[in-house]
Amino acid sequence: MVILGIGGILGESACAVLKDGVLAGAIEERKLSRTYHAGGLPEQAIAFCLKQAKVNASQVDYVALARPLGEKSDVGLHLGLRERFPNSQLTLVDHHTAHAASAYYTSPFENASVLTLDRAGDFRCGALWKASGTGLSLQRDLYFPDSLGHLYGRVTSLLGFEPGADEHKVQWLSASGDGRFTNLFLEVLGSADGAWPRINRAFSDADRFSHGAFSERFYRQLGLAAGERIPEALRPHVASGLQLAIEQTAIAMAGSGENLCLGGGLAMNVLLVAAFERSGKWNQVYVQPAAGNSGTSIGAAAHVWHAVCRQSGRIRLDSLFLGPSFESEEIKQVLENCKLRFRYLPTTGELVQEAVQQISQNKIVAWMQGRAEFGPRALGNRSLLASPLDPYSTENLNTFVKHREGFRKFAASVPAELASEYFDVGPNARFLATVGRVKPAHRKTFESALLGSEMVRLHTVAESENPNFWRLLHTAGKATGLPVLYNTSFNLFGDPLACSPRDAVRSFYSSGVDAMFAGHFLLTK
Repeated sequence: MVILGIGGILGESACAVLKDGVLAGAIEERKLSRTYHAGGLPEQAIAFCLKQAKVNASQVDYVALARPLGEKSDVGLHLGLRERFPNSQLTLVDHHTAHAASAYYTSPFENASVLTLDRAGDFRCGALWKASGTGLSLQRDLYFPDSLGHLYGRVTSLLGFEPGADEHKVQWLSASGDGRFTNLFLEVLGSADGAWPRINRAFSDADRFSHGAFSERFYRQLGLAAGERIPEALRPHVASGLQLAIEQTAIAMAGSGENLCLGGGLAMNVLLVAAFERSGKWNQVYVQPAAGNSGTSIGAAAHVWHAVCRQSGRIRLDSLFLGPSFESEEIKQVLENCKLRFRYLPTTGELVQEAVQQISQNKIVAWMQGRAEFGPRALGNRSLLASPLDPYSTENLNTFVKHREGFRKFAASVPAELASEYFDVGPNARFLATVGRVKPAHRKTFESALLGSEMVRLHTVAESENPNFWRLLHTAGKATGLPVLYNTSFNLFGDPLACSPRDAVRSFYSSGVDAMFAGHFLLTK
């Protein structure tokens, strides 16, 4: 049985393919096309998924389409899909149902509560579900404008960032604030006494069209004149007040119990996930790591597998390495076509040893191996790597490579079995979906990566999931005494993660990266 899941059509379009209940592939359109295209089917992603599943269009049994679809006629889209996939059945899946399915059906739980939160998927912006076996039952929902995600976007604009794109910057900025404005944002949310939010419109100004459209009353409680630009010294505290209020409200919405799954765009907020983990309200918390709109492609396919086809076998998310991979000959052809000089390292041992040598010389290394990650986070196959022992590594990464703000810290990747020696963290660190705490004895070592006084973005690496990257970390540990590397996404200037060898070459030669390992090929400057 072949099920194609398509989601994020309005701007984060992606395709996933289930073959006999196994997630064979998933990729975002933008990683393949390298252009932003709002609306329309993810053509290249569909083609990749069919190829990855080794099927043609006539062999597709179901096309699962996550809403919303935009202003174009549903009828026209339906007819086009029927013509393209002549033997398939089309199923439209509600937006938050797709979020919930993606969160629960890929989780390790047989019973759970599921909380989905986003800006406004199909007008709904939040929902609480009860899940058991292969069933999902809606308990309560929330509608725009009472949206936590929308408020986060408004504050993103207030702080001078781009709403709909830069909310993650507000998250990281919040780590250096003191939360003095938490009560103000709780008042804006109208979520006192554990109630679900009901946005207090007294803090909005319908005649103000920029910087979040906040009212004079809101500015007055910040100690500012109406419309005044937020001073630099106050920005972290505004961000922190928002973050803490969102955390308190979301935790109250979920209630308490044994198992909790999180989905929707707001679940991409790793500080929020960590707050749930630390809350004591739930014994276990799981977040589908590609929780945003692109992840609804997985959710739509999972919904059809369980709710339409009545299949009981659960879908395993063994890794997020679901995108394309490239053979040595394909990489070599790109390098030769670009007239580049390179070295070929024939064994994995030589590859890893050379990479450790480069990193030990305080060089920044691009690491492109195996299948590309699904989702926005680099998990060791499309990564930029540096040594925490280099006192200038984070400064060099931010200033000369990523060209971004200093408050945006880098993740630390560590072998899963060694993580507890340095950090306190939960299982969601496997997908970089939470933050951990650095143990006091090691805070000086990771000082440049700290969020606040003790938190760090953390990525735990299992040998079974990524053996080459796991081996690299262990080899670095033998060479330096520290089996931890700083890891950030291999991309530049707002682009998605590098996917193909050509993407990697372009990013490498447009940045301050010192060396690149593309498969078994080494390029240096």
